[in-house]
Amino acid sequence: MQIEHVAIWVNDLERMKEFYEKYFNCQSNSKYHNRIKKFESYFLTFKTGARLEIMRKVGVDQKNNSEQLGWAHIAISLGSMDAVNQMTARLKEDGYHIVSNPRVTGDGYFESVIEDPEGNMIELTI
Repeated sequence: MQIEHVAIWVNDLERMKEFYEKYFNCQSNSKYHNRIKKFESYFLTFKTGARLEIMRKVGVDQKNNSEQLGWAHIAISLGSMDAVNQMTARLKEDGYHIVSNPRVTGDGYFESVIEDPEGNMIELTI
């Protein structure tokens, strides 16, 4: 068994698609649009085959805060400490919020934590 994909509700579908394509080299499918349900989505595929579905639907409201029950973050492996350092610096330079700079955590991971354009947490790891 394996996880086929994970999905996230977003407000700005195109901006989020561009973010994951630009920084994480995701490939997108064509936009799916269900006019009756007022639902739109993209599947973004990483080079490893992992997929992230970004979805928007009329009536789905913004989240209240970043600490709530449910999924907390996604972790994206960049392959090396240098890659984590470089991507963190690039995102900071481009104006994205850096939650925590690259470091070794108490449980032994080397990571930084950033927010995507809508405030969702992403761990950048080796």
